[in-house]
Amino acid sequence: MTMNPDEPTQSVDWRQRLTPEQHHVLREGGTEPPFSGAYCDETRTGVYHCAGCDAELFSSEHKFHSGCGWPAFSDARDVQALLALQDTTHGMTRTEIRCRSCGGHLGHVFRDGPPPTYIRYCINSLAMRFEAG
Repeated sequence: MTMNPDEPTQSVDWRQRLTPEQHHVLREGGTEPPFSGAYCDETRTGVYHCAGCDAELFSSEHKFHSGCGWPAFSDARDVQALLALQDTTHGMTRTEIRCRSCGGHLGHVFRDGPPPTYIRYCINSLAMRFEAG
């Protein structure tokens, strides 16, 4: 899946701003291999930002170990920072999560997380930048 060329971010030179791996995930809708991401086992306190535009996405307060192979969060720092879209690729129906600010593909959200939200945001490490603190 590729980003819509009519998006307001079209003037950004994403290939200059992102590594090739980040570009594949954020701009082409790719996925990093499970258990390969830098933040899968991250346990420090801090905030996760979009690697494309630096928008605040998730807090370590809501990060949990789901065993899925990607960083998982039970809630967003601000749900308005995320855009949810139906994804019917790979023969299944899922809810894709994108950064509302830059349109970058982050991952997917599932309804099998822990209480009280029962939500699991399954997010690619390559789509984020962690700021400890």
